[in-house]
This record gives sequence, C-alpha cells and structure tokens, in this order.
Amino acid sequence: MKTIQEYTCVVCPNGCLLRAQCEIGTDGPRLVSVTGNLCARGITWAKQEIEDPRRTISTNLLLEGGTLPVVSVKTADAIPLKDVMKVREALRSVVLRAPVHIGQIAAVDPAGVPCRIVVTRGVPAQED
Repeated sequence: MKTIQEYTCVVCPNGCLLRAQCEIGTDGPRLVSVTGNLCARGITWAKQEIEDPRRTISTNLLLEGGTLPVVSVKTADAIPLKDVMKVREALRSVVLRAPVHIGQIAAVDPAGVPCRIVVTRGVPAQED
C-alpha cells in the first residue's frame, strides 16, 4: 500500500515542504520518492524520518552536593524514536554527584538503548 505524507524539512533554513511517497510493507514503511525539496539533504532526512525516525533527548538529572539541584544533559547522538520514553524513564533514577563538567558522561546505555548521556552545563560542588 502506498501513502503520501507531508513533512517540513528541518535540516536547513529553507524549511521545505516535502511530499514523501511511502510504501508500507511487512517490514515497515519504505520511502519511494520525495518532492518539494530544494536540496538533496531533504531526501536523506525524509528517508530517515520515514524508515528509522530518531530524536535527541535534553533533560535534567538530579545533582547532589552542587550549587544547583539539577544538571542539564542530552543524548550524544540521536536515538530511535521508539526508545525515547524508555530512556527518559531510566534517566529518572540517575543521580550525579557534584562537581560535574561539560562533556562528562552521565550515563551509558540507559534502559539498554545504545547511547551516551552527556552533561551540558558544568556545576561546581557546593562549599560548606
């Protein structure tokens, strides 16, 4: 079965309105063609969005002994969209100890999903 889906491309500032023709098979959707893109990156992005959608996660983790009660973190790379909620739930139980530094690995493979969670803001330890 073939369907047409519309997307606004987010790869570059053009924000092209893409019309993607997809074929739904037993192994999931497959991109057949794309129109509306001004550059080749739109085709690549549409293919990924249809066949293997991925997202990054930005959130906060609890921080003990710091000048702030939480620290901001994000996934180092995009993860499969279907795994986002599992990873977010697993991160709820992660507590870091200050000091933390930008780029520090806060967690690896949360919920069994291959990814690294990195600190995006340094937070010093609280002085007594």
